[in-house]
Amino acid sequence: MSTNFLCKRVVSVSLTNVGLILEISKTQMHLLRNARLLFFRSFSSPKQHSFSVSYLINSCGLSQEKALSASRKVQFETPERADSVLAVLRDYGCTDTHISKAVSKYPLLLTADPEKTLLPKLEFFRSVGFSGPDIVSIVVSSPYILKRSLENQIIPNYNFLKSVVMMNENIVRAFISTFWFSVQNVPETVAANIATLKEIGVPISNIRFLVKYLPNVVSQNREKFSTTVKKVIEMGFSPLRHSFLNAVQVSCQLTEFTFEHKIEVYRRWGLTDDEIMLMFRLDPICMRHSEKKISSVMDFLVNKMGWDPVAIARYPSVFARSLEQKVIPRCSVVKVLQMKGLVKKDLSLSILAYTEKNFINRFVVKYEQDVPELLSLYKGKIGISDLIFASEEIRAKKQL
Repeated sequence: MSTNFLCKRVVSVSLTNVGLILEISKTQMHLLRNARLLFFRSFSSPKQHSFSVSYLINSCGLSQEKALSASRKVQFETPERADSVLAVLRDYGCTDTHISKAVSKYPLLLTADPEKTLLPKLEFFRSVGFSGPDIVSIVVSSPYILKRSLENQIIPNYNFLKSVVMMNENIVRAFISTFWFSVQNVPETVAANIATLKEIGVPISNIRFLVKYLPNVVSQNREKFSTTVKKVIEMGFSPLRHSFLNAVQVSCQLTEFTFEHKIEVYRRWGLTDDEIMLMFRLDPICMRHSEKKISSVMDFLVNKMGWDPVAIARYPSVFARSLEQKVIPRCSVVKVLQMKGLVKKDLSLSILAYTEKNFINRFVVKYEQDVPELLSLYKGKIGISDLIFASEEIRAKKQL
């Protein structure tokens, strides 16, 4: 009995060893194949890489840095295919600058088949009435489109957009966005959400705006989109107003956690929940700004300019303005004029809505005799403290 057990054990062990040897042999062969492939690539790639970089620089106008980056995505040893691609692009109005931008964005464009891949799309664009500059804009902004399926993506998307936004110039703008060609079944999803918007009375002009500028919003999952629309209406937004679109956009793009966090950021500056929601209804985009931007604007206006947070909340678009280029220069000028009693104390942040020319004429040129340093203050050459110090010096000299 023990002899039989021993024989079985030996046979079992032997078979296991054979299997292990076979497995090791497979692994070695796999490694050998990979080594050969690596050797082949190492041997052949320098020539391809060198030619590709040279072509990208000399024929496509890329800088050396961009050419090196692009060569990681596309490599070729002969120029025939790439030359044919460039010839087709030039036939449709692309200049050297246009080609450089398109190839930088999508180096694989150089490997496209001119006859089978590029020309059918370019000819379709021309056949539906896109102008030469329109076609160039699409090629430069979204060169990826030229390798998408004409029958399955480009034509269906064009027909859908034509039924909604109608004018070719709007369709061109939509095509410039890669969104329409990066997601499957976009027309079906968007059509369902458009139906939801029509049911609640959103004007067709506003629907077109969404499709044209915010396709990622109107292409949300139908159930999620309907829930968001209902929530926005409950917040007090009218579907007839443009702010309704902005509220839908923000609600779609921000998670509930992020939305609550932004509310908390505004609370830190003394605003109540009612004041924050009023601010949101005035300008929903105020919830999209970063915590850093919100805090920087509030710190300057509250702590340096002496503004009441509630007054700031009445003009929430202030957070969309450039702090360095618009908020600080204009508020500094107005602050000095208020200190000197030259303008009313209760000026609102609507001063930020003035055009550059109108603001300078109304608040700088008008008072340059009273405060000669205003233009320097506005241009950031001096600060408020410097101006006050200079004024005190002048006043002291006059008294002497």
